[in-house]
Amino acid sequence: MQIVQVNTPSLIRSFLDFNAIANKDNPNYIRPLDNEVEAVFDPNKNKLYKEGGAANRWIAQNENGEPIGRIAAFFYPKYVNKGTEYPVGCVGFFDAIHNQAIANLLFDTAKEWLSENGMEAMDGPINFGDRDKWWGLMNEGFDREPMYGMSFNPNYYAELFTNYGFENYYNQYYYRNKLLDELPPRFKERYERFLTKADYTARHLDKKQLSKYAQDFVTIYNAAWAQHGEAKAITIEQIMKLFKTLAPIMDQRVIWFAYYKEEPIAMFINIPDVNQYFKHFNGKLGLLQKLHLMWMKWTGQNNQLTGLAFGVVPKYQALGIDSFLIYSCSLLLHKLKKYNEYEMGWAADWNPKMLNIYKSLGGEQSRHMVTYRCIFDPNTHPFERHPVMDYSSQK
Repeated sequence: MQIVQVNTPSLIRSFLDFNAIANKDNPNYIRPLDNEVEAVFDPNKNKLYKEGGAANRWIAQNENGEPIGRIAAFFYPKYVNKGTEYPVGCVGFFDAIHNQAIANLLFDTAKEWLSENGMEAMDGPINFGDRDKWWGLMNEGFDREPMYGMSFNPNYYAELFTNYGFENYYNQYYYRNKLLDELPPRFKERYERFLTKADYTARHLDKKQLSKYAQDFVTIYNAAWAQHGEAKAITIEQIMKLFKTLAPIMDQRVIWFAYYKEEPIAMFINIPDVNQYFKHFNGKLGLLQKLHLMWMKWTGQNNQLTGLAFGVVPKYQALGIDSFLIYSCSLLLHKLKKYNEYEMGWAADWNPKMLNIYKSLGGEQSRHMVTYRCIFDPNTHPFERHPVMDYSSQK
């Protein structure tokens, strides 16, 4: 077998196709859109290249030149996990047949390239981009179709990672709910309490005021999450681009914001799970697929929602505003009866407050993902798990 760097159109095609080959035995697999995967490795589309990042990718081939594995490696200056004082690179888009030697060759190739670029450890499998896509290795949840942007892999991959020397850096959990079930009583109690306070309001997005809600998103995000993970802020331009990208599938009735005296203090951002559309497209999204998508949307063929973002400005987090916001959305969903299932985006074990919110909704754990870390020289940097979030620093 041999390792080949992905640098030609035919090798790019093999890199994209092998993910489907690796998952062919699971009927729940949904292929990601090819153009979205390729955008990760396009310096003109991925801002991380402009911020000093770099990426490389490879395919493992057998003696007949057939693909038997793939991997990507990348690094960027803003990839910083709290508690880590040494440079950490990343691996992602890993796939391999059930063979440890092939996996080791792929991991060694990524490790060597990252070491040449000054990295002393590698996390993965994760995305060369934001954490809302392709982040973590699925350990549980193979019996259900993946949500949009969710990693999906054969169940033996955890063995390949841990046998190589990767260790569990942190767990990621997804929860799902039946939307037409009643929320626990405390949600209604808190909702009614806020109704008596005229300064607090909750309302869903209005597409006619997209720029206003994009700014509210930025305000809440930068207050609630800027201190997490990579500690990076977002801009109004980024969110306007996101909203415009989501426009074809966006349902303004499931995107909610809470305010105190018109100051944005919390958001609950949901979208229809577009994988219910994309599962019919085999990774393509051309004109025919877009027309098909419009028809499916028009005929109401998607009854699943997925959580895109949830956040509360720190100084309002202990007031129960999250219950007020969620219950406001729930009341409308019960009237619409359009959606019946909801799966929330992942929360990590280092963020127990968010996990408790998920559990408080009465949902059941639907997936378990793991982000692993492999330290190149454990004698220099002993392994430590991701530290639990320090909420005392939030003001």
